[in-house]
Amino acid sequence: MMESVVLDPLEYRIDRPSLLARLRLKEGSGHATKVEGLIREAEAVAHPRAIYRMAFIESRGDQHVVAEELRFESRVLKVNLDNLHRFFAFVVTSGRELDAWANIETDLLEQFWADAINQAVVISARSFLDWHLQERYGLAKTARMSPGSLPDWPLEEQRVLFELLGDTRKTIGVELTESLLMVPIKSLSGIVFTNEEGFTSCQLCPREDCPGRKVLYDPELYERKYRDPSQTSHLGQS
Repeated sequence: MMESVVLDPLEYRIDRPSLLARLRLKEGSGHATKVEGLIREAEAVAHPRAIYRMAFIESRGDQHVVAEELRFESRVLKVNLDNLHRFFAFVVTSGRELDAWANIETDLLEQFWADAINQAVVISARSFLDWHLQERYGLAKTARMSPGSLPDWPLEEQRVLFELLGDTRKTIGVELTESLLMVPIKSLSGIVFTNEEGFTSCQLCPREDCPGRKVLYDPELYERKYRDPSQTSHLGQS
């Protein structure tokens, strides 16, 4: 049985042009100059961290998998893990230091910018975690799923994920609240698994106004790949 691995600190890199584009700011403008100043402040205090654990699958059902004696309830997850013997559970965070910095700002516009910078850090840190897993374990193409990203794998599954990882408050400063939110808020959780097809949860999510959408919704994918023949409900759709 593998113990959880802590990456502290975890590398990150803020992509300035992409951040300015998301904020709809023109490079060289007065607002862009202010954002650059905030980025430098953030980089002085940011301390992202991650914890992960390689979990071996012990058994499967039609709607679940069991790994390390813990049961993960999800038809989509079960199908995605078919023919695999392991996955990697993780939590990554931009850190309490950056969270505190972002909440110091009193100007509403600068609060918005600071929040965007904080988000950019945690997204970048997760990318470096992906790279670490690929390099260390010789993974080829990978995909991710996160509790709460689909009705089929609800936010309640956070409890199982955090139980698998151990004391995340002590190791990387992230705690799970009673309402199942993570603190610091700029934290991401989920599992990484090998996947040659390039799965993302967006493919099964019909929400049209999602700012984090990466690929188009495929209304036929659930029926084509994930529907359990013994069930009549579409557990992958809302």
